[in-house]
Amino acid sequence: MADTASRTTAFRTRIGRAGLFGLFGGPATGRRHPLVATAMVLPLAALLVVVFGGWDAMVTQASSVGVMLGR
Repeated sequence: MADTASRTTAFRTRIGRAGLFGLFGGPATGRRHPLVATAMVLPLAALLVVVFGGWDAMVTQASSVGVMLGR
């Protein structure tokens, strides 16, 4: 088998330094605040609920979790 580990590592290092094709800057440092992460995810989640009609499933799951938590 060919030795591909060194090439893969070099590619990942290059991507990590410059970002994906230079679009996103360098590697992220530190942790993202949970509210920022939530704000990033909610628009996509809402879009998927609307597009795929998952509103009933989401309400059912939320209700089940509420019952399980004792509410």
